[in-house]
Amino acid sequence: MAIWKKKIHVPNMEKNNALPDLVWRFLSSRVENENELESILNPTLSELKDPLLILNMGAAVQRLIEAFEKDQKICIYADFDLDGTSGLAILNDGLKKIGFKNVIYYQPKRLAEGYGFHPQAVIDLSAGGVELIITVDVGITSFAAFEMANKLNVDVILTDHHLPIQEQNQEKLPKAFCIVNPNQKQDTSGLNYLCGAGVAFYLLRALKRGFFEKATLPKNDWDLKDVLDFFCIGTLTDMVPLVEDNRVLVKHGMKALQNTTKPGLRELLERLNLDNRELTSQDVSIKFAPKLNALSRMESDVLPRDIYLETDSEKAQGLVNKMMKNNETRQSLQASSVEKAEAQLMVWPHKDFIFISSQDFHRGIIGLIATKIANDTNKPTFIGSEDLDGMIVGSSRLPNGYEGNLVTALASAESMLNRFGGHAAAAGFEISASRTQDFIQTLNKYYTDQSLVHKEVEIEYDAEADLTELTQTNMKWYNFAGPYGVGFRIPIFRFNNLMLDQVKEIKGGHIKMTATGVSNPEKKTKIDILYFSPNDKNKAKLKVGQQYDILGEIQINYFNKLETTQILMKDFILHEGN
Repeated sequence: MAIWKKKIHVPNMEKNNALPDLVWRFLSSRVENENELESILNPTLSELKDPLLILNMGAAVQRLIEAFEKDQKICIYADFDLDGTSGLAILNDGLKKIGFKNVIYYQPKRLAEGYGFHPQAVIDLSAGGVELIITVDVGITSFAAFEMANKLNVDVILTDHHLPIQEQNQEKLPKAFCIVNPNQKQDTSGLNYLCGAGVAFYLLRALKRGFFEKATLPKNDWDLKDVLDFFCIGTLTDMVPLVEDNRVLVKHGMKALQNTTKPGLRELLERLNLDNRELTSQDVSIKFAPKLNALSRMESDVLPRDIYLETDSEKAQGLVNKMMKNNETRQSLQASSVEKAEAQLMVWPHKDFIFISSQDFHRGIIGLIATKIANDTNKPTFIGSEDLDGMIVGSSRLPNGYEGNLVTALASAESMLNRFGGHAAAAGFEISASRTQDFIQTLNKYYTDQSLVHKEVEIEYDAEADLTELTQTNMKWYNFAGPYGVGFRIPIFRFNNLMLDQVKEIKGGHIKMTATGVSNPEKKTKIDILYFSPNDKNKAKLKVGQQYDILGEIQINYFNKLETTQILMKDFILHEGN
């Protein structure tokens, strides 16, 4: 069990009486004044920053205008994840709607090519007549590809949001025609929270203005709001902060996605029973995005971009059919792989970390396996997929609450790794199977020597709540206060003295419960509770007839056109006096 800590904040403003108490209790800990509250509840597009504030944006616009005037062939080169794919769709639709005729796109295959802007792709694109490449969500560390582009006289507008490499406190940057990345040191735009799709959207904003301001260029009334559904998916799935411009655009983008007329997205919403109702950020990140992500993970014959860009409703149905079957395959592979990994855990000798590799692990799902094992064991976890040539591609994850850095841990074994990189809590690596024992010994020394140890997970909750407050009206206000995500996290509430009436395991190893609030004998309100992926130890502690205090998120559940409120449980303890 985790340590529970209530978020304490004394607001500098009086209660807003228009808001229900339930909503005010968590918002009051997040805002300092009425202006902040208004920007959270009613963000407007007029608040958006000028896209030309981003370093080199003007140069990028001028190069695109030149390409338009000369009818040069342009390629949008995007990363294969949903951020890159969303940016690809934004630019593909936007450039064509503005008037560009000679636009193609390219994405490297996740398994066959891997992440990055690749020299061979530049060679192939140049041979196909491409004179200008726009990268999306990729390129800031791809030096060889830019050398090849320069050799072949192909201009590249680099758009990305990842951090540049630092060498002796200096940025090492590729030699692109221009670099549009708000995370460059010299950039003062304040837009460093944009994801890759966000940077692509701001390039499109600036370009549309450039067309409007130049008298010799064609004008049209195409509205940038038409691609806000793509922006919304990319931003929510890349888990960038929902602050300032991101918050404004996602708030409006949720409506755009809810009402989208794009056949692929429309069909997907209908298939997932997300149509004809208000969407939430959780709908996108939990229900919508994983199905799309599984396509590139499994390297299916259908990719997310195909569903994004399909314009025929009948073809969209076929694509979504394939997507749903692919997701079932992914789920089955993931479940069997986790089972095999857990069997290997039984004989794993080291106490501070975990390394498991197998030819049975599909490369597309090793990150999912690592996440599951890390959180179940509370240990840094390294999962590898070994091919027939003895090469291991790996993914690593930190458990929640662990203070550490996986890139630093992997750097301790740099001499034996072919490559590695990523983030503090999620990183990838590649190593020959013949070096695994050296790798394990090095990691063991690293985790034995380093002073950072796993600390008990601490969950900060926003407020206490009673089941009687979860009315339909309050829940509509709760959703209106969204979207929730990084930088504006989903509120966590504490519910005291709930008696479990029913506990059953459902598909995927999750637990569904019903409970009754017994703190108020006159109003014994019932509630459904979901508990995702609990370990066996926690499952055994949940017993019908026992009374618990729980921490959880609240959400509306839509089933058979009925709306009910449910709790997504994060943690639980026995109620005192049980």
